[in-house]
Amino acid sequence: MNSTKHLAISIALSLIIIFSGTAGYMIIEGWRFLDALYMTIITISTVGYREVNQVGDLGRIFTIIVVFTGVGFSLYVAGAIVQFMVEGRMRIILGRRRLDKKIDRLKNHYIVCGYGRIGRVLCRNLYRKPYDVVVIEKNADLIPVMDADGILYISGDAADEACLIKAGIQRAEGLVAVLATDTDNVFLVLTARQLSPELKIIARAGLEASKNKLKAAGADSVESPYEMGAASMAQRIIRPTVTNFLDLAFAHTRKDILMEEIPVSDLSKLVNVQLKDSGIRQDFNLIIIAIKKLDGGMLFNPSFEAAIMPGDTVIAVGEVENLQKLAKILNP
Repeated sequence: MNSTKHLAISIALSLIIIFSGTAGYMIIEGWRFLDALYMTIITISTVGYREVNQVGDLGRIFTIIVVFTGVGFSLYVAGAIVQFMVEGRMRIILGRRRLDKKIDRLKNHYIVCGYGRIGRVLCRNLYRKPYDVVVIEKNADLIPVMDADGILYISGDAADEACLIKAGIQRAEGLVAVLATDTDNVFLVLTARQLSPELKIIARAGLEASKNKLKAAGADSVESPYEMGAASMAQRIIRPTVTNFLDLAFAHTRKDILMEEIPVSDLSKLVNVQLKDSGIRQDFNLIIIAIKKLDGGMLFNPSFEAAIMPGDTVIAVGEVENLQKLAKILNP
């Protein structure tokens, strides 16, 4: 039985004993309710005040019963309260230690600073990949939410160097700054860039004027949720079929269809093989949308004579299972 349920049962039984003692004195001695309640409380608590009224023989016998049952049970309830408080505190401490140990073992993970509406949706999507994620959030009210979501988190100021180091910024693949204000994000990006010069940093900008400041502070990419949302709404009006396709590929409206990017290893058997000879279309029923070359160039709608080279990134659309099969071949 957990300590919370144990405490609830103990308190309920204590109330039953107090009610029974009060009713007993009222019936046996004919006392009024307040006198009977007072007598029951001082008896159970062993305070030792004098009896409020003269007690007859039957009342004395009843008092003995109240003493043996009530006093012993009061000690039991006190122990349950102490246990509840100690175990609750220990649960918090041990839970925090487990989180810290998991965070210490992470490598090539992402640090998400801020767990508001944007941060929560971002983490949910990153977990689908899946990526390892650590959240830094200073709002203590969001701790139960993060616990319920199963998120690895650190409670503190994301711009504090100690919190970033604790989140493993030197071992991280990237950091996403989605704090409430642009000022906070600028300061965070500056701090993160100083701690890890090679870190990939993506920042949220609320205002257009803040984009240049965030890039100057060290952000590799700056996104404005408001601009992206407005552009998406416009595209739904202008190109509804295209946006439906993008929803299908990116928003997981169908769990079996996905657009994925797959890096090509030099160990792949498809290296230096043309698309027409690769068997990707025939064997996996996948559509190759583009190939990103090692120099950063993008080959859209590659021809059947395009060759797959080491360091390329193949962008394909199709069923998840087939994408996973292709990933094992391109990046064994």
